[in-house]
Amino acid sequence: MTKTELLNKCARSGEERMLLARVLDKVELAQNRSVPAHTPFLSPAEQACVADLLNAAGHPRHFFFGGFEGAERQLCVFLPDWQEQEDWLATPEDTLTAVRAAFPKDADPSHRDVLGALMGLGITREKLGDILFGEGFCDVLCLADAVPILLSQWESVGRWKVKLQQVSLSQLEVKPPEVRTIRDTVATLRLDAVLASGFSISRGKATDLISAGRVMVNHRECLKGDKTVNEGDVLTCRGLGKCVVKEVLGQSRKGRIMLVLERYI
Repeated sequence: MTKTELLNKCARSGEERMLLARVLDKVELAQNRSVPAHTPFLSPAEQACVADLLNAAGHPRHFFFGGFEGAERQLCVFLPDWQEQEDWLATPEDTLTAVRAAFPKDADPSHRDVLGALMGLGITREKLGDILFGEGFCDVLCLADAVPILLSQWESVGRWKVKLQQVSLSQLEVKPPEVRTIRDTVATLRLDAVLASGFSISRGKATDLISAGRVMVNHRECLKGDKTVNEGDVLTCRGLGKCVVKEVLGQSRKGRIMLVLERYI
């Protein structure tokens, strides 16, 4: 397919079309000019959109990477024929790295506080990856070209001053996400039923959220409450968070379907 045909097939909005056009430019750079290329940081929804495009384009050589295993925001990296993934990953700091901000002892900033401070510097979201909190500090994943701005201009988060240093990806302290395991039964594996179970809401409320376009399945918007949910699916809802269908265990004695879900808290 031509570039235009791919965009017509995969882009669902003008914003997506712009994103995917930039992705195809990166593919051409790697394939035709033999230069490693990458996107900015992508949200999970953007990653799903890009993955659909690359599948339709014949699956050019690429991989997603966000600085550590399990990162939510990731780059999509495109490799020329002469380069292997492990070679690129041997020196990832050439492309993305991390800045550590240490807080005073009495500080208790939130993710929103940190992100707001960074955006206040004029840094766009696409240059920033995940934000990881440790004891008295946070690590901000970022593109390498954003580091000089952060180190020279970032002075505070809210009312708290910060002390900054650049750290390597190997120094990151990655904590496993906090989840709550939910064991429940549902009458059906319809999205509205499973969503209600995962977020402890009524099925009617779940239906309203789906109809309002606030629910995504595997990071793709879904407006159909009767969509069948499968083991391994990721359900996200704006305002409520994320849950994962870990196991579908079969039917109970009463004929209901037994589920194990993990809700991120």
